Amino acid sequence: MKGEAVLDRETGLVWEQAPQFRLRTLGVMHQFIDRNAGGRTGWRLPTVQNLLSLVDRSMNDPSLPSGHPFNFLQPSSFWSASTDVGIADSAWIVGFTNGFVISDDKSNHRLVWCVRGGQGVDPQ
Repeated sequence: MKGEAVLDRETGLVWEQAPQFRLRTLGVMHQFIDRNAGGRTGWRLPTVQNLLSLVDRSMNDPSLPSGHPFNFLQPSSFWSASTDVGIADSAWIVGFTNGFVISDDKSNHRLVWCVRGGQGVDPQ
């Protein structure tokens, strides 16, 4: 992965400092993480809970805490590894425009923000 990583001291997760702004389907994303590990292992797609741990709904565009350490170039929505239990072909996404969470079809194109550490889920 290009760039630096940021340690979230509250959760213990390590995040990409600058998410790459390339749209991907959920299936293609797994190949992307394996290929672009930048010499580091353990990168994965975050769970919906992981992504929500960053959200500050009192902030907009992006909905991240004031003074956050991320090089966040634009507010966007990101895939989570959490499948929508009610719709097997869908996964949860978190939007950093205003902190929304919605379900989206896994074949749609969204952004990916990689994380290391913590507990992941089976992305199915």
